Amino acid sequence: MRCQTLSRKTSRIVLQTALTEAATSPAKAIPGQPAQGNVIVLMTDGTGAAHTTITRWYKGGPLALDRMYYSLVRTHSAESLITDSAPAATAFATGYKSNDQYVGIYPAEITLPGLPPLKEDWKYRPLATVLEAAKAAGKSVGLVATSNIQHASPAAYSAHVPDRGDFNEIALPAGRGGQRKDGEDLIRVLQDRGYTFIETRDQLLNLPRQTRRVWGLFAEDDLAYDFDRPHLAPTQPSLAEMTQKAIEILSRNPKGFFLFVEASKVDWASHGNDPIGVISDLLAFDGAVASALDFAKTCPRTLVLAFSDHGNGGMSLGNRKTDKSYSKLPLAALVNPLKKAKLTGEGVEIKLGDDLSEANIRSVLAEFYGIDDLTAEEVAAVQKRKKRFLNDQIGPMLSRRSAIGWTTHGHGGEDLTVYYYGLNRPLPLLDNTDLAKLCARHLGLDLERSRRDLFLAADEAFPALGATVAIDDSDPANRVLVVTKGPKTARLPFSKNVLLIGDREYRLQGLTVPADRAYGGRGRVYVPRQAVEIFRHLVRK
Repeated sequence: MRCQTLSRKTSRIVLQTALTEAATSPAKAIPGQPAQGNVIVLMTDGTGAAHTTITRWYKGGPLALDRMYYSLVRTHSAESLITDSAPAATAFATGYKSNDQYVGIYPAEITLPGLPPLKEDWKYRPLATVLEAAKAAGKSVGLVATSNIQHASPAAYSAHVPDRGDFNEIALPAGRGGQRKDGEDLIRVLQDRGYTFIETRDQLLNLPRQTRRVWGLFAEDDLAYDFDRPHLAPTQPSLAEMTQKAIEILSRNPKGFFLFVEASKVDWASHGNDPIGVISDLLAFDGAVASALDFAKTCPRTLVLAFSDHGNGGMSLGNRKTDKSYSKLPLAALVNPLKKAKLTGEGVEIKLGDDLSEANIRSVLAEFYGIDDLTAEEVAAVQKRKKRFLNDQIGPMLSRRSAIGWTTHGHGGEDLTVYYYGLNRPLPLLDNTDLAKLCARHLGLDLERSRRDLFLAADEAFPALGATVAIDDSDPANRVLVVTKGPKTARLPFSKNVLLIGDREYRLQGLTVPADRAYGGRGRVYVPRQAVEIFRHLVRK
């Protein structure tokens, strides 16, 4: 893949999944800073040093990550030594630490030492992300993930909510097999806005060359692990294929692009202590890194960052079994038990189905997970497992037969490796907030200026024009900010980028975001400066 400057039109890409679009609005760039440039951020969720080490041994050779320079990054949140994905992603998307569950908003509490003091009037305020600033500057932008795209890490670049779990409304209305009760079909909305909507690997790989906006949904929820995909989901693309196609589309913009890619399910496998899931998704991640590096080598001013948001599982190379033999540990003791597995714990659960007879359990785990010597206690543990949590049971079984240890089913707070390519200087120890600043600087963006332009307090901006503001919450699931001055009334639906005046719809650069009282906020609503300017122009007519 080569650096392309074939089109001056901007693109968007969202692939599970994401290929996204960039706006053609005036650039919000740092004066004197070059506006052209590309940034590719690749994140592997819940990955520590042991995860990468074991994956390299399993592969039997260097990883694409090994072609990059590296430093360390601190991962704590505003209130905890151990972060969850939401505040971690908020930090490297916006440059601000935040609280547990918060996505793209300023914290309500800061308790750890060494952090800037809390700004009381900023609580719950939406923060501009690197992606939003890049889009406002006319660059192409994209999101790619193996989980669904509303999950915490990709959401931190594109959403602003105090609860990362607030994404359960399905795009389709109930009448078309979804769960939305308001009748809105978000897939139809995407198509009306010019997105090509795709659902299979073949559709992805065969997109017409000049496709600009793509939304790919390749599974009802998350994508299958790469080890499971050939057996259980052959129509799904790999993470590397999604990444490569995203770069191909986004790189047509001469103003540059920003792309975020997440290998989401290393984290899930680590929660279950499943080493095969870890290795599968990390190899998929490394394939995406290779695609990014191949492009960066042909295209100057492309920055590639690869890192994890936090550790998970306390994974170690060595366990209780190796306490007295670690100085003589052969590679075979680690790798051979792992090489017998054909599927991850998630894939094995699908193969088991509802047949939890001892004979079926022994047969499936021997054929697909490489464990042919189950004890009676282990069979019983599988029979008692909860749906979609089988890897909690069989992951530790395989780890014990290998040389892998685990200390927890939760996250860890250790410093992690950040890999980079495209900088002409070494990096010191970083904070996760520094990653957002590094991306913004490379793209020539000013995140603080973008925040001021994208998120004005509506209760200050509109009354300054002589208008009144109110919230229409007659439909609690679809609240609207109502702005009135004389005969002119504007409506701004929450969490959308539209301004409605009469029968006319204006597309905005950013979202209308509530700092909701339900979560302890001041009840303020934030709107893009563009909405205020449009309303100002109309009321002057």
